[in-house]
Amino acid sequence: MSNWSDADVRFMTLALELAQQAATENEVPVGAVLVQNDEVLSTGTNRPIALQDPTAHAEMEAIRGGCRSVKNYRLTGSTLYVSLEPCLMCAGAIVNARINRLVFAARDLRFGAIRSRFRVADSDLMNHRAKVEEGLLAADAGALLQAFFAQRRSMK
Repeated sequence: MSNWSDADVRFMTLALELAQQAATENEVPVGAVLVQNDEVLSTGTNRPIALQDPTAHAEMEAIRGGCRSVKNYRLTGSTLYVSLEPCLMCAGAIVNARINRLVFAARDLRFGAIRSRFRVADSDLMNHRAKVEEGLLAADAGALLQAFFAQRRSMK
C-alpha cells in the first residue's frame, strides 16, 4: 500500500525511534506503537534480555500497556505499528486482543507470522482478523536491523 496517511508515517517513525532505543540497550531493534483514535495508548521496545523474559517483545509490551490504559483486555478500534513483522507469539496476542489493524515495516523472513511464515493475524481460521498492511518505512527498519546484526557479528 502506498497511500499512507501522515498519521501512519508519524506513528511508524515513533516505532523506529523506539527500535533504535532498543538497539542502544543491546536488544534486537524492534519498536511498537499502539494507537486508538489517533492517540498513542502505549509503546514498547524489545526487552527480553533486560527483563529475562522471552515474552518481552515490543508488541507484547505495547499490548500490555494498552490494555492497562483502557482497563480492558480487548483493544478494539486500535492500530498497532511495529517496525518488524510480528512473530507467532505476538501474532496470537494481536488476535486475542482484537486489534483492528496491524501496520508493520519490514518482513521477518525467519520468524514472521503475519506474512513470511504464517498468516495468523488475518487467517480465516481465527475468530478475529486484523487488517494487515506492510511496508511503511521498511527500508529504514531493514537498515536498522542490518546495522545492528552487523555490529554484533563484528564483536565476536
